[in-house]
Amino acid sequence: MDSNANIIVHEVGPRDGLQNEAERLSVSARLELILALAAAGLPRIEVGSFVRPEWIPQLADTGELVRQLLAQKLPAGLRMSALVPNRTGLARAVECGLREVAVFMSASESHNQKNTNKSIADSLREFEQLIPEARKQGVTVRGYVSCVWGCPFEGPVDPKRALEIGRRLVSFGAEEISLGDTIGVGNPRQTREIVSLFLGGDAAGPGIPAGKLALHMHDTHGTALANCLVAYELGIRIFDAAVGGTGGCPYAPGAAGNLATEDLVSMFTEMGIGSGVDLERLFEAGAVAQRHIGHALTGRRLQAAFGRRAKLAVARAAT
Repeated sequence: MDSNANIIVHEVGPRDGLQNEAERLSVSARLELILALAAAGLPRIEVGSFVRPEWIPQLADTGELVRQLLAQKLPAGLRMSALVPNRTGLARAVECGLREVAVFMSASESHNQKNTNKSIADSLREFEQLIPEARKQGVTVRGYVSCVWGCPFEGPVDPKRALEIGRRLVSFGAEEISLGDTIGVGNPRQTREIVSLFLGGDAAGPGIPAGKLALHMHDTHGTALANCLVAYELGIRIFDAAVGGTGGCPYAPGAAGNLATEDLVSMFTEMGIGSGVDLERLFEAGAVAQRHIGHALTGRRLQAAFGRRAKLAVARAAT
């Protein structure tokens, strides 16, 4: 198969997945989950964040988690990253040994204020300093742009505003821009229009190459896979997903979980499109996540796999 046809899965379960769960997982539980995800062949894993613990207590102790991860024998080529809100977060990430970070902001003024306590203009001023500083230290930076498909407070969002933010982040030195359907309301036609705009640009400036774009879809309306397929047909190859469909945004009321990693990988695998991920080991990682989180996860393929295994166990016991 042409390697250019393969997808790259950016696993966000240990960060975006866990931040909206009521259960606060210990460092050892998070370590077990990340190692299981790495063993499944996921090439990129977002392991946590360096925001203030009172904001997201579920992700406290990320520095200790990273130090323990880096002491493990990890798969060759595994890329690990963490979210940083400011230069203090960047310094903490670098101090514990991470070489990749992500910054985040929204295309919606209201959501940006709720999520970061800053205006869009203030966030851009912050990242105009932070991203070059990270690059000088040899740290790769990814930029998240939330609410591209819609906002829980403002409703529809002008995608041209999101494109301008993406262009600015790239001009600062961001290697990649992840476009977020934070409340999971996108439909395939809208996705085609948004991705085409980002690729082709507008009167205000050029587009962003497909290789620098990723999609981060939530699945509130059950359309995340359809949206990913449309984006794939337009040339996008990087997709964010969370083990078991965990997650949601604490500052986006009504948002469902992320697109489940198992659902994404299964769909593309059945289409003959590779990801380098071992599905059976991915289901095992999902079992680890569900055990620690303490309730059934929403990933459709994960629950189907659990059902098959339960039936096999019953059949074996009967023979």
